[in-house]
This record gives sequence, structure tokens and C-alpha cells, in this order.
Amino acid sequence: MIVSVTSQGNSLIMGSVCSCKSDHYADENTTRRGFSSRYFKFGSSKWLESSPFLPSGCCQFRRRSCPSLMELCIHKICEDIDKYHSFSMLPSDVSQLIFNHLVDSCSLSDNCIEAFRDCALHDMCMGECTQVKDNWMDVISSQGSSLLSAYIAGTEVTDIGLSLLRNCSNLQALGLDCCDKISDGDIKHITGFSNLKYLGFRKCFGLTAEAMKSLSGLAKLVKLDFERCPLIHGGFIHLEGLTILESLTIRGCKCITDSDLKSLAGLGSLKELQISCDNITNVGVSYLRDLNKLVVLNLEGSDVTALCLDYLTALTSLQSLNLNRCHLTDVGCEKFSALSNLKELNLGFNNITDTCLEHLKGLTKLEGLYLDSCRISNDGLAHLAGLANLKALELSDTEVGSDGILQLSGLTKLEDLNLSFTSVTDNSLKTLSGLTSLRSLNLDTRQITDSGLAVLTVGLTGLTHLDLFGAQITDSGAKYLSYLKNLQSLDLCGGRLTDAGVKNIKDLSSLMFLNLSQNPKLTNTALEYLSGLTSLVSLNVSNSSITNDGLQYLKPLKNLRSLYLEFCGVTVCEIKKLQAKALRNLARYRPQ
Repeated sequence: MIVSVTSQGNSLIMGSVCSCKSDHYADENTTRRGFSSRYFKFGSSKWLESSPFLPSGCCQFRRRSCPSLMELCIHKICEDIDKYHSFSMLPSDVSQLIFNHLVDSCSLSDNCIEAFRDCALHDMCMGECTQVKDNWMDVISSQGSSLLSAYIAGTEVTDIGLSLLRNCSNLQALGLDCCDKISDGDIKHITGFSNLKYLGFRKCFGLTAEAMKSLSGLAKLVKLDFERCPLIHGGFIHLEGLTILESLTIRGCKCITDSDLKSLAGLGSLKELQISCDNITNVGVSYLRDLNKLVVLNLEGSDVTALCLDYLTALTSLQSLNLNRCHLTDVGCEKFSALSNLKELNLGFNNITDTCLEHLKGLTKLEGLYLDSCRISNDGLAHLAGLANLKALELSDTEVGSDGILQLSGLTKLEDLNLSFTSVTDNSLKTLSGLTSLRSLNLDTRQITDSGLAVLTVGLTGLTHLDLFGAQITDSGAKYLSYLKNLQSLDLCGGRLTDAGVKNIKDLSSLMFLNLSQNPKLTNTALEYLSGLTSLVSLNVSNSSITNDGLQYLKPLKNLRSLYLEFCGVTVCEIKKLQAKALRNLARYRPQ
């Protein structure tokens, strides 16, 4: 492959480039829970995952020891992006790579968006960029019939900007988030996109039931998202003709009532329904009983009781049920035993006890069970011993202790286990060390010490995620981490580490997320030890003794996208210098 690029933007590129896929309406790969706190634990990693709008395989540079020539060229172009006025002469696949990389590094701006005019791009996902304005929409529109997907999150986009998209007649996926300046009247422009398969209006506070009339003719829609749109009550009657709709999300729409669900009763192709509205009761659930293709149902936060299970048992295809925060008690929980096809069940934050678990022991197909913050004790875990297919088990903030862990010894397929805020101690960790399939383990509890970590690392060498937030880990215990060569995520916030302990982490070359905050004795030497972890995407060393002088050791971490150094001797000015000179992918940092 030969690449030549001049500062005037004239380019010659020969060789193969990746092709862009057009099937972007597939479900997002969302995580159940990320790392929960913005400052002291990692923020959600969802922002790092591929968007449903971006073509898989060509939006992210692959992490490996030697980048391809194409990757190096794209990276160099993006470093010098202000030198180029137009990429329209490049092959569209190459322009697409440049655009995606700018989005991925949060570098797309008013200064460079114009260079993508008339590039025949297939995908224009703006990622986290919220500065999209009508002039950006004009550039998007210039892609014409080539454009297959667009994602715009911008409060500055108006009716004029939306109307410009009418030139993009082949759009298959369109996301409009936080676009509050678009009026009901001009939503009508969407009716011309007859090929749309995905349509999203997240946090569009101006979208009303009246505007939803414009969606009635979009017969090819497969996925529709109205998350946090507060004015759409009564508009679902306009969706009755969307006969091939497979996925509908109305999470966080507090205006939704039972009557709205009645309009969904005829959508026989629905496979996924995300409701999560506190006005929904058992009556609303009763309207769903004929949706016999439904595979995923999320009723989180709804005002339902176990009586709703009478209707759900008619859904023979149901595999995933979320009843988190639904105020359930043990009363009526015997009806869970009829949901024998369930693979995932979330009962977190309900007032259920061990009695409820007794009725789950026949759900032998379960692969994920989430019981966080329930009144579950050691005795209740005995009812789970026969769920041999379990891969994920959430027991955080329950009454489970060391004796209960013994009941888990037969769950040999378990990959993800959360025991945060329980009374589990070092004494029970020998049982966990025998669960060799474990990949993710959360032990966010102060009862865990160096001794427990030593036991764990004997059998759990395949771990990729380990959360020891708040555990009493010292330099002596940190030496056992060197056995966990596959770790991609490690949380040691609030431990008792010094620089000597961090030295044991320096060879964990697969680490992408590392949280060492609340270890006040860490100094610039700790950053020197971490300088070889070039796969790091997120690093938190807040509340430590690190100063500006230590920032030099972060220069090799080219993949770093979040950096937290709050309450250290580090200034915003020096972080910005580091970002400009060495860490071009750094998108989030504190202090800021």
C-alpha cells in the first residue's frame, strides 16, 4: 500500500482498505453496570464501546505491537488535521477512517468538519460531540445517498438542520439525542426516510405525541428508542402499523401509563421491550401477554407486583426479565417457577428474602441472576446450588457471608461474581479459587486482606476484571497480582499501597483500566512504573502525592482516554500540555 498526503489536502492512496457495513441497527452492547463512581472508581466504559452506528472493524485501531501503514497514516493525518481543507478526493473508505478516528479521539470540531463535505461517507456518528450545529448538518447532508447512518447529539440543531437531511434518502439508522430545538412540525421530514431501520430520540424533551404521527409510515423500522422523552404519552397509537418492529425502548419516560402499553399489544414482532417507567402497573403488563415473540422485557422501577407473573408466563419466548426496583416481596414469588425458559433474571433492590429463592431453583436455564441489595442470606444460596448454567451472579449489598460462599462451589460455569458490600472474608476465598471459569470478580469490601488475595490468585489466573475497592491490600499483597497476567481491569482504590506495591503491577501488559486512587503514599515513581502499560485507556491516581513532574512518565500511554489526578499536586495547565504534545486521545481528565 502506498500513501502520499500533501498539506493542501491532495492525496493519493493505493491499496486495500476495510469496507463499511450497512447493518447498523443491531442492538447496542450495553453493560449491566460499569464502575460506579466518577471520581474514585472508573466511569461507565460504555463510551468506549462501538456505537451501533459505526462500522465494526474500521472505527477503532486494533491494539497490537505493530500498527499497519494505513493506521499510521490515518493517525498522522489526524494529528495535522488543520492542514487539510478537503478529503473529497480520497476513496470514501479512507475518508471514513479519518472521520471515525477524529470522533474516537474527541477531536472533531468546527475547524475540521468542513473537510468532509461531499466525501460520500456511509456513517457519520458524532459520538460524544455535543457541539453539532446546523452548519454541521449541511456537511452531513452533502454525503447524499451514500449516507446510511447518522448520530447527532446536539442541542444547537434546529428545524433547518434536520430539514437538510432530506438529501440522504438511503438513511437506515438515525439517532437524534438532546435535540430540543427541533419542533414537532419539522419531525415530519423523517417520513421521507423510508429505509430507516433504527430511529432514536433520546432526551428529546420537545418530542410530543403529536410528532409521533410522522413515524407511522416508517414500515421498515426494526428498532425505535424514546429514552427519556417526557411528552410522548398518548402517541403510541401511531406505532400500531410498525409490524416488523423488533425493539422498543421507552426507559425513563415518566409520562407513560398503562394505556400506552395497550397500543403495543398488536406489535407481534417485538422481541425486546425496555419500559422502566414507575407509572406502569400490573394492568399495563396484562396488555403484553400476546407478544409471544418477546425475548427481553425490562420493567425496572415499575409499580408492579408478583401478580404480573400471571401474564408473563404466557410469553413462552421470554429469556430476559428485569424486575429491578419493583418493590416486590415474597408474596406471589412462587409464580417464578413457571418461567422455565429464563436465562437472565434481575430482582435487585426488591424486598425479597431466601423464601423467594426457593422458587428459582427450577430455573435451570438461568445464566444471569442479579440479587443486589435484597434480603438474601447464606441459607438462601443453597437454593442456587443446582443452577449449573449460571455465568453471572450479583450478590452485592446482601446478608451473604463466608458460610454462604461454600454453596457456590458447584457453579463451575460462573464467569462474573459480585460480592461487594457483603461480609465475605478471607476465610471463604478458597472456595472461589476453585471456580476457575471466573473472569470478573468484585470484592469491594474491607474484610479482604493480603491473605485473601494470595488464596485467590492460586486458581483464578484467568481473571480479566478484579475489583478490590476499599480492600486492605498492602505492598505485600500486591505481589500476588503479578500472577494475573490476563487482567484488563484492576481497582485498588483505598488500599495501603506505596510505590513498591505498584512495581508489582508494571508487567500486567493487558491492563486497560486501572484505579489506584485513595492511596496517598503514591508518588511520581508510581507513574514511572506504570509507563510501560501502553494498553491503558483509563487511569485514576487521585488523592495521591503525584506532582506535575510525574506527568512526563505518562507520555508513552498513547491509548489513554481518561486521566484522573484530583487532589494531587497536578495542575490543569500541565495536563493540557501533556494532552497537546503526547496524549492526543485523552478525552477526559480531572482536574479540568
